[in-house]
Amino acid sequence: MIMKKSMLSIKQSYLVCAIGVAVLFGLLMAVCETGVASLYVKGIIMTCCIAVIMTTSLNLTIGVLGQLTLGCCGFEAIGAYSAALLSKLLVANGVQMDATLRFLLVTFAGGVVACIFGILVGIPALRLHGDYLAIITLGFGEIIRVIIQNLKVAGGKGLSEGQQGQALIGIDRLANLYVVFWITVVTVVLLFMFARSRYGRAVKAIRDDEIAAGASGINITYLKVMVFAISAFFAGIAGGIFAQYIGALTPSMAGWLQSINYVIMVVFGGMGSLTGSIVAAVGLTILPELLRAFSEYRMLVYSVVLVLIMVFRPQGIFGNWEFSLPKLVNKLFYPSRIKAHGRSATVAKTAGKSSDDADDKEAKA
Repeated sequence: MIMKKSMLSIKQSYLVCAIGVAVLFGLLMAVCETGVASLYVKGIIMTCCIAVIMTTSLNLTIGVLGQLTLGCCGFEAIGAYSAALLSKLLVANGVQMDATLRFLLVTFAGGVVACIFGILVGIPALRLHGDYLAIITLGFGEIIRVIIQNLKVAGGKGLSEGQQGQALIGIDRLANLYVVFWITVVTVVLLFMFARSRYGRAVKAIRDDEIAAGASGINITYLKVMVFAISAFFAGIAGGIFAQYIGALTPSMAGWLQSINYVIMVVFGGMGSLTGSIVAAVGLTILPELLRAFSEYRMLVYSVVLVLIMVFRPQGIFGNWEFSLPKLVNKLFYPSRIKAHGRSATVAKTAGKSSDDADDKEAKA
């Protein structure tokens, strides 16, 4: 008896994804442990991980929810300063803790503080739409920057230990590349699961037609604030990682220019596509480094590339498309089953359309 090959089951799909992530982590370890990657390359990889967390969380608001926000770096700054100050507080009080555990603790705390601010800002701000919401969130980022610059802490002016506008320095650099890699993986997985959950489908319904979504019983305000809070939480996580990687913070990190850069990454990759956000975050982080040979012309080349993409591919590189490793495996190893499934779906769709046409004719008669 000949057994027919069937497509991957759900458990097998999860296993394939886990193997893919393990292979990627193995490659990262091989590159780092063999000395192939210099400190400079490791720094770029770390920056890419932070950018991936920021863009995927921002895409949840801009792409999935369909609300343009320009204050993501305000939440990143809140997470960064919260994590940095908590880390310094633990050290000042003589709390003995494993470095990795302290890194995870203060990073998570930074995300929680940013999430709280996300809820407080989201409740009034998300009553607005379009340009008005963008202006409100842009103003929020500037407010955070001014507060950081002027709040009195540690005997100085501003969240620093010296004069106004100086950096908050002396932050323990606890960020480990391997730990940050797994934080990035967990972030992407959680956001992808949310986008495909019933909550994610409800959020997409709000994006497509808010009036129809409200009429169907969807709690619009609740879901909007939820998405805003989740996005702020992961932005705070990215800020906590950034603070403990760089070891110093300045108020300018909450400025609107960096927020615009992250929005560009989301639009470049494709609004609504987490795959696009990941590729754009990595690509647009590496591209300026590759163009350093052009010296002062590198940012010009960078800008030209962005303009060309927006002209010839306005929906972004990936549009709404998402990469799926299990689907790729099915396509490579079970092509006949996929074709049969596609034909059956087409037949069912055609039959349904014919039935609807027949019903319409009977109704007219």
